[in-house]
Amino acid sequence: MSRGRLLSLGALAVVFVGAGVMHFVRPEPFEKIVPPALPAKRALVYWSGVAEILGGLGLLFRRTRKAAGGGLVALLAAVFPANVYMATAAERFAAMAPAWALWARLPLQPLLMFWVWATAVRERS
Repeated sequence: MSRGRLLSLGALAVVFVGAGVMHFVRPEPFEKIVPPALPAKRALVYWSGVAEILGGLGLLFRRTRKAAGGGLVALLAAVFPANVYMATAAERFAAMAPAWALWARLPLQPLLMFWVWATAVRERS
C-alpha cells in the first residue's frame, strides 16, 4: 500500500472516530441539526455516532476496509439532509456558523464521500 493511501486512511479514521465520539460526549449540537420531521433525535445521534466509530475503525483493517468505506459513504449520504436543513434554516444555527458557511459546506459532503470511496472502496490493481 502506498504511503499516501495509508496516510489518507489514517486521516479518515481519525476524522470519523473523532466525530463519532463527539456524538456521545456532546450530543446536543448534533440533535439540533436533525431535521424536525425525524423522530428520536438522541437515538439517531447515537446510532450515527456508532456508525462513524465503527466505520472509522473498519478503515484501518484490510478485511473490513471496503465494507467500512461503503458504509461511511452511505452514512454521509444519509446525513446530508441535516446539512441541507442547516443551510435552509440558517437563522436557527447562527450561533454555530454563518449562513454562507452552511451553504458552502454542502458541496464538501460529496467531496468527502469521494475521498472515502477513492481511498477505501475503489478497486486497486
